[in-house]
Amino acid sequence: MRLTGFHGKLAIVTGAAGGIGQAVTRALLDAGAVVIATDTEAALAANPVASGAIAHVLDVRDGAAADALVAWAEDLHGPLALGIHVAGIVTIGPLLDMPAEEWQRVFDINTTGTFNVTRAFGSAMARHGAGAIVAVSSNAAGIPRLNMGAYAASKAAATMLVRCLGLELAAKGVRCNIIAPGSTLTPMQTGMWASDGGAGERAVLDGNLEAYRTGIPLKKLATPDDVAGAVMFLLSDQAGHVTMADLYVDGGATLRG
Repeated sequence: MRLTGFHGKLAIVTGAAGGIGQAVTRALLDAGAVVIATDTEAALAANPVASGAIAHVLDVRDGAAADALVAWAEDLHGPLALGIHVAGIVTIGPLLDMPAEEWQRVFDINTTGTFNVTRAFGSAMARHGAGAIVAVSSNAAGIPRLNMGAYAASKAAATMLVRCLGLELAAKGVRCNIIAPGSTLTPMQTGMWASDGGAGERAVLDGNLEAYRTGIPLKKLATPDDVAGAVMFLLSDQAGHVTMADLYVDGGATLRG
């Protein structure tokens, strides 16, 4: 089956300098979309976006900037059809030891950032009466994790936010869905291995009974392209009757769909 609904359409991707964001940007470009690829100034400087995408600085904590970005993109390229929110951060550590400032930082980016971006996307799409939004959350939103309480909580809140937005926008012809990746071979993942004592890929695949963590039944990490493929399906015409879905792309690690 060939996915359709991309050629000539305006798409905005947040977190476009990261591993998953890069893969989503490439997939959209390959499908013929016009792609505005956004991230922080530092991230874009360190990891330039794919050739053919239009790079734009965006800090997702700034709601006014998100609104302005959408208005600017539509002025230049027509109505926003596809909004993909990938930007996020992870922090590692026990909740009892976590400074309040770190908790707030994680929620400012992962949860309030999701609110700012998806609200900007949804407001524009509601005016046009069509569109598709996909937010990349995490399988940690659906299962407790030791030393990942702030991240898991922020992603759980973001997931429900997008599902509620999907309910609000359904009558406007706008679909909102979530992708929940598990361990994916990105710099964010390898950085967590360093924070976790260097246990590495083998420990992720096998699981850790002492940490109440299952392994990955498929016995492999996801690639950014695996996640991008799921994003593309939910954006496509072929998913035209799918909204408020929370699709886990984790090799079976959380034992749920």
